[in-house]
Amino acid sequence: METQVYDVAIIGGGIVGLATALALTSQRALGLIVLETEDRLAAHQTGHNSGVIHSGLYYKPGSLKARNCVAGREALYRFCQEHQIAHDRCGKIVVATQPEELPRLNNLEERGRANGLKGLRRLGPEEIKAYEPHVTGLAGLLVPETGIVDYRQVAETYARLVRQAGGTIQTQTRFLGCHSQPNELRLETTQGEVRCRYLINCGGLQSDRVARLCGVEPGLRIVPFRGEYYELVPERQFLVKNLIYPAPDPQFPFLGVHFTRMIHGGVEAGPNAVLAFKREGYDRSSFSLADTWDIATYNGFWRLASRHWRMSLGEFHRSYSKRAFVKALQRLLPELTMDDVHPAGAGVRAQALEPSGALVDDFRIVEAKRMIHVLNAPSPAATASLSIGQTIAQMAETQFDLLRN
Repeated sequence: METQVYDVAIIGGGIVGLATALALTSQRALGLIVLETEDRLAAHQTGHNSGVIHSGLYYKPGSLKARNCVAGREALYRFCQEHQIAHDRCGKIVVATQPEELPRLNNLEERGRANGLKGLRRLGPEEIKAYEPHVTGLAGLLVPETGIVDYRQVAETYARLVRQAGGTIQTQTRFLGCHSQPNELRLETTQGEVRCRYLINCGGLQSDRVARLCGVEPGLRIVPFRGEYYELVPERQFLVKNLIYPAPDPQFPFLGVHFTRMIHGGVEAGPNAVLAFKREGYDRSSFSLADTWDIATYNGFWRLASRHWRMSLGEFHRSYSKRAFVKALQRLLPELTMDDVHPAGAGVRAQALEPSGALVDDFRIVEAKRMIHVLNAPSPAATASLSIGQTIAQMAETQFDLLRN
């Protein structure tokens, strides 16, 4: 019996891949399949997400991140309301604790207003305490459009809707290679051959490798950074009402250790940002020779390391020293003690790095014959997932001519 030829195959069952599948299947009848390596969906970046619905405060006006975050945020709130997914538009405050951080707060406010955020408000030291009584700072910025949600539940809802629309989702299926035929692509997987007309790569931590297996040179490499969290013990969770962030250093894509109230209860503290020696390495002991070799043989990594080695040493120190981690948290919450937190989970960020050592700051999507490769979709990709999915679907309409096909 001749195997089915799908119109579109999507590599990756994280929130971006599922949102893309949702956008495609909701617009037209398609033969669509999502291929996921793990035995469950949203197993990596999506499933280890801290659950913040980002406002769009941090991103350069006009960038893909800014446009998709602002549109995607409101689409996500509507989606959660429609599908009865627990969420809370609780707001957050960004706090400057040192004089040199005050200009950063000014820049954030300017960016937020340029990105159309509503309700932004500068706070003095006493006004900060009206929102977060246990926080000490020189100045703050109230960001009321920030929220919290369970992104695994969001992704599972996307998947349910894709299946209802006739899409196929296949787990435990690792992508191994791609062979281009005159009218189709033949994908090698651990579950046998999958035939499709077009392919969309939403491989996250493996996106650069997927591109290379498809014969596309991505022009970057994914370098994994692990973010480790502590959690406040129940009797001290009153110290944090909602979300508390520091004024971030604009040189780095990481926001600094912060406090996040979670939608199902509890308060996370973190994360740090330490180089991981395995792309799916959630523990300090996680190690992959192939992944480490990829890092060690990449000139872009060494160029980055030569510029930021002091910061890297500090992150490693906080990874192994609870005292150092708590000290960083105490800048925002001076009352916090060593006994107030215990180790919690971790996530891994797929940081795209160019050969020059430059961190890829914006979303990066590359088109090739019969293919679209989503090579860089870090935070706020979960927040922006519905908007990103629509963007990719529109690209597919144009490049793949799906209406004609």
